[in-house]
Amino acid sequence: MGKAAERFENLQLIRQSARDFAEAHIRPFVMEWDESQHFPMDMFHKMGEQGFLGVVVPEEYGGAGLGYQEYITVIEEIAKVCGSIGLSVAAHNSLCTNHILSFGSEEIKQKYLPLLASGKWIGAWGLT
Repeated sequence: MGKAAERFENLQLIRQSARDFAEAHIRPFVMEWDESQHFPMDMFHKMGEQGFLGVVVPEEYGGAGLGYQEYITVIEEIAKVCGSIGLSVAAHNSLCTNHILSFGSEEIKQKYLPLLASGKWIGAWGLT
């Protein structure tokens, strides 16, 4: 199997994994969460266990070490079920975690990225 075919196959596995997760852990509760304005922290911890909160974080920092196509695929499948959770996953990965990955010192990366990539911590980003 060539590299392109292998990458396509891996991408399809990631797509199916994210889709299955969203159907099992988000869809049954999405209206309840929306109506009660509940942020499902436990479900985010589960997403971290699946690698969805550290998609582009290198493995040396506890992430999945994948690329942006895989990252986009995860967000796309989650957002199909719930746009607000998809946006939260994007904010965690891009606005918080990726800024630390891109601009943090080695000490900061070692300290925070494993906690963020694993979903033990949920990232935020402040804009004034």
